Amino acid sequence: MYYCKIARTDKEFDEIARFNYQTFVEEISQHSPNNDGILQDRFHNENTYILVYRNNDIVGMLAFRDQRPFSLDEKIGNVEDYLDSSDCEKLCEIRLLAVKKQFRNGRVFRQLAKAIYTYVYERNYSGAIISGFTKEEKMYKHLGFTPFGSEVGTSQAKFIPMILTRKNCAQMAEKIRLKQHYFYPGPVLQTSTLTNTSLSHRSGNFKNLYQELLDRLLQEAQAKFVTTIVGSGTLANEAMLGQMKADFQQQKGIILSNGEFGERLIRQARHWDLQFHSCLYQWGETFQLAEIEERFKTGEYRWIALVHGETSTGECNNLQAITRLAEQYQVKVCVDCISTFGALAFSMRGLYMASAVSGKALGALSGLSFVFLNQVPQTNDAPLYLNLAHYFYHPIPFTIPAFLVSNTVEALKEYPERYKILKSRLDSVEDSSISRYKICVSSNYPTIMSFVFPHSLQNFSDDAKLNGFFLHDESVYLKENHIFQISTIGPDFEVAFENLIQFFDQYINTSLVLQTSD
Repeated sequence: MYYCKIARTDKEFDEIARFNYQTFVEEISQHSPNNDGILQDRFHNENTYILVYRNNDIVGMLAFRDQRPFSLDEKIGNVEDYLDSSDCEKLCEIRLLAVKKQFRNGRVFRQLAKAIYTYVYERNYSGAIISGFTKEEKMYKHLGFTPFGSEVGTSQAKFIPMILTRKNCAQMAEKIRLKQHYFYPGPVLQTSTLTNTSLSHRSGNFKNLYQELLDRLLQEAQAKFVTTIVGSGTLANEAMLGQMKADFQQQKGIILSNGEFGERLIRQARHWDLQFHSCLYQWGETFQLAEIEERFKTGEYRWIALVHGETSTGECNNLQAITRLAEQYQVKVCVDCISTFGALAFSMRGLYMASAVSGKALGALSGLSFVFLNQVPQTNDAPLYLNLAHYFYHPIPFTIPAFLVSNTVEALKEYPERYKILKSRLDSVEDSSISRYKICVSSNYPTIMSFVFPHSLQNFSDDAKLNGFFLHDESVYLKENHIFQISTIGPDFEVAFENLIQFFDQYINTSLVLQTSD
């Protein structure tokens, strides 16, 4: 198996020094021979080395560096004098590109090209310059590099200054047929052509389409009413909390939290000046029903709010048990179902209100949010765009893009079969080698699983990106807790996950070899 990773161990750096000698002393004669058979680059401490492995053996490499002066600066003067200013906002230099002779084939160069594309894009470089070996100029041009200066070097080793601009990265991606796999909990890659892009929200055809959306949503949720708002799930929660403020006034409630989104719900509720007690649990900890019941028994609380699917940990909270308990004490239940609606079959019949969105488990485009209700909303003073009573009495008060409506309708047509697909995907994650690092013991949340790696694998996600696998780990709350996630909602999940696990297993094997060597 061929794959890329960033060099971080002493064993890898020793191998790089030998590789440098073989390539730039013995083959190209760019440097003088020595008795040690090693060549450490003069910028070694500033380089980021990307290695191509074949199983556990290094077969190719290159180095990135963005400290000035570049080696090309020393040969031709400031490179900016030769380039468009727009390409010089944030430059890096690629050096030491080498491939072992017996592996100079398309697979290794494709891996290097994939790594160049990802590294340049992920770090937001405007361009990457390189001293291209003149004998390989055709290959560089094929990948998107363009010359910008005269040849430099010696008669034994001639190079030409070249640049890969951010714009030309797209050409590189096309040439190598780059395929990247995203394991994000949204947005979801769309594989069908968008329709109704010019349909007016005031037309009769739109009203028919919109009614179909509402009917399908209510059928799936088993609620009495639903309001559609153009915006994110956070906006839907704002509308829900605003209605709660109008309905409950100064009546006290409880908000449960065992993760990032429970904490966000609490912050939002404070802005609405709702009266409530915060029940804070550790991230991923199960809500304690006995504790909740003790609070209900006081008769002090008239409502309770919680997040059903806590995406930050992958914990699916026991909504059914909490709803039964709340019904026993005549407490209204308001729920953030943003990540669970469409992920698993459940009824909203016993809920007071619930929020959801189009762009997560449903698999539709992001952009529509929903608030489900089981009672007519009271009039209130919330801003019109967040005012559920206003939406109730004016069903289409503002522009709703028809293409989002039709896209969501098509996604809803995949139910109930999609529930089985998502569950099967979760089972495949559960049965894989990566599941040993999961956070939550129970796997009752079929759209996402959260993991924490040991220190020896802490760089896996960064290396995975170089190979076209993008795990969900960029959010601040994930970085702070060293969590990464795999979501199952993408349309190409089965193939993508199979390839990811092949890479993961080989990565583990190589990591063990490197640890043993060190």
